[in-house]
Amino acid sequence: MRKGKRTRLEQVRENVKSNIVESLELPADIVYGAVIVTAMGRGQVLVENYKGIIEYTREKIRLQTKTCQVTIQGKGLLVEYYTNEEMKITGCIQGILYDS
Repeated sequence: MRKGKRTRLEQVRENVKSNIVESLELPADIVYGAVIVTAMGRGQVLVENYKGIIEYTREKIRLQTKTCQVTIQGKGLLVEYYTNEEMKITGCIQGILYDS
């Protein structure tokens, strides 16, 4: 199987999961582990549900999530704290990019 191609069984499982989530009105971030990025002005970003740090400089912090990569761009960026579930980034935030 090629990377990026889903089998019929995987598609059916995803559809069933989506239907259950919708019918039970469960939060998608909990069920799917979706990344949550909260920008607080231009000085702080809180990232939840990340997997790891790919790149860390004062101008760019690139994170791996379950479904994509998130890049925080700016000046004087600093990881103020991090846990297994969340990370707080401070500095002059200039952009947030999502790459699949």
